[in-house]
Amino acid sequence: MVRRALLSVLGTLLVLCLALAPGRAAPSSGAGKAVPILMYHVIAPPVAGAPYPDLYVLRKDFAGQVRWLARHGYHAVTLRRVYDAWRGRGTLPDRPIVLSFDDGYRSQFTNAFPILRARHWPGVVNLEVNDEHRSWGLSLARARVLVRGGWEIDAHTISHPDLTALGAAALEREVNGSRQILRRQLRVPVDFFCYPAGRYDGAVIEAVRSAGFLGATTTRYGLARPSELFTLKRVRINGSDGLAGFASKLRAVAGGR
Repeated sequence: MVRRALLSVLGTLLVLCLALAPGRAAPSSGAGKAVPILMYHVIAPPVAGAPYPDLYVLRKDFAGQVRWLARHGYHAVTLRRVYDAWRGRGTLPDRPIVLSFDDGYRSQFTNAFPILRARHWPGVVNLEVNDEHRSWGLSLARARVLVRGGWEIDAHTISHPDLTALGAAALEREVNGSRQILRRQLRVPVDFFCYPAGRYDGAVIEAVRSAGFLGATTTRYGLARPSELFTLKRVRINGSDGLAGFASKLRAVAGGR
């Protein structure tokens, strides 16, 4: 009897030690927890003549931002893990954060993936189907490597149009069609959607719901909350932010340590 009780106590202590070991985040209930979702695009220097140079974050800046997150107690998770915790079907680390990457750029694989992999952190790619075929895009072979590395792939349409300007048939093709293509190509659920350029209205949200998505991310600034599943806010990270601007944004929306 005493021996069983002692073994039980030792088992409990072992679980706690493993949960709190370096590199691990202690799990907690995530029901109702607001979570920051970072929005990145290219992790590389701006190309000459780039129309939106602020979409480019230098690799060294990204590495510094990830180090800052780790030092301040953050732990990266997928959007699906956040959703499951919101629904009471899982837990979250004390300070969860989602690192999302829009469109599907090769640099997300070559530069972001190794930095996150070193910490056993996943990322989330909002993949535009057509970008798979561009010279600078994220190929299917590389996307499959990300999936094997624990990353989540979500849909960002086929051709990145303004969804609010489309008729019903074209809207269904871009929303549901993109999900079906990615599911077939990558053999992953593709449970979340990202509105191109943050453009959506009631009809677009209904199309996303009808396609079977569990939620959708926007370009609206702030924390993601379970009460806004189809209009999830994010924190856009620009190339001009550097580490100081990055830290300021995180402290502003989520508080700092």
